[in-house]
Amino acid sequence: MADDMGEGQATDLKRRQIMRWGLVGAALFMAGCQVVPKAPPKPVEAPPEEGAMTGLPTDATRHRIALLVPLTGSNAGIGQSIANAANMAVLDTGGERIRMTVYDTAGGAAAAADKAIAEGNKLILGPLLAEDVRAAAEVGRRSRVPLIGFSNDVSVAGNGTYLLGFTPAQSVSRVVGYARSKGLVKFAGLVPAGVYGQRAQTALARSVEEAGGSLVSVQSYDRNAGAIMGAISRINKAGAADAILIADSSRTAVQAIPIIRRGPSASAKILGTELWNTEASLSSPTLNGAWFASVSDGVYTQMAAKYRTRFGLAPYRLSSLGYDAVLLATKVATNWKLGTPFPLRALDDTGGFAGIDGAFRFNAYGVAERALEVQQVGSSGATVVSPAPKGFVD
Repeated sequence: MADDMGEGQATDLKRRQIMRWGLVGAALFMAGCQVVPKAPPKPVEAPPEEGAMTGLPTDATRHRIALLVPLTGSNAGIGQSIANAANMAVLDTGGERIRMTVYDTAGGAAAAADKAIAEGNKLILGPLLAEDVRAAAEVGRRSRVPLIGFSNDVSVAGNGTYLLGFTPAQSVSRVVGYARSKGLVKFAGLVPAGVYGQRAQTALARSVEEAGGSLVSVQSYDRNAGAIMGAISRINKAGAADAILIADSSRTAVQAIPIIRRGPSASAKILGTELWNTEASLSSPTLNGAWFASVSDGVYTQMAAKYRTRFGLAPYRLSSLGYDAVLLATKVATNWKLGTPFPLRALDDTGGFAGIDGAFRFNAYGVAERALEVQQVGSSGATVVSPAPKGFVD
């Protein structure tokens, strides 16, 4: 993922019935498979207002929203893919309520946010990286323009900043709960050094306790083969575990699993995180039988096929964040009076929203809480062993 990830679960959300499914027409998309491209084409701007000459045209019928993503520099591929998907969403929903303009954050997210606000945008979607979200949000707060960012670092959420990024806490909780339901009791964890690893470790400890299991050991490591071997050796000294969470990429898991299989936890079930779902392939037989929790790929795969038809290449997996952000803005726009600030209260709907990545809602901290499924890796890829719930009931 682009940023370090974190957790944040609200405890004060009221019980609700199954969420209202809104504007998503994505289930009608053509089927297709996913390939990760090296560099998607540059985004296609939404259709211009008739009669427009230069600059942003006057628009008395649609709300202006800004999309801030990197279109140049090292993250241009991901940014362009998000922008393309966001523009697809504008076209797919008709673009009758919103006008979206894309701004490049490579020259500075604060400068991009300043320009967006000066040009009349009342809502900012993006940016991608945590430091860019922080910078753009500060600009937005001065003008009371809220931001729905794509970072997964929960430390930047709150005070008018909302996050759609995929966080590890929910993924860890979901896969641990599923493992516990299958009779696994003793858990261990391998976590990378850094913020993501620290938050994954906290999530693992909390999830195991809540599920009624026991935590045998959690060990951190730097990202090199020797460090991973040392961390596994320390876990082995703590005794056998029924399940071991590897809170890193599937590539790291492929390195670690053979070492685990030579120790007292040789038969342990391997658990992964949402990171695995952003990778192009889980084809290594070393991963067979492993479980991980993530958003569903069902509708995303259909969107990817439509994207590939339009642009000639497949999108990055994170492109769904751009599509869903536009769906959300479009839904809110149906009750958003023109010429007024963005209605933040609309984001507090505990019934949630629907998108390419399934059901989601914002918790009390402004972080997207998602309905996740559990997948099992097999010889032909991953298959769903526990479907994501269709909505929220609390």
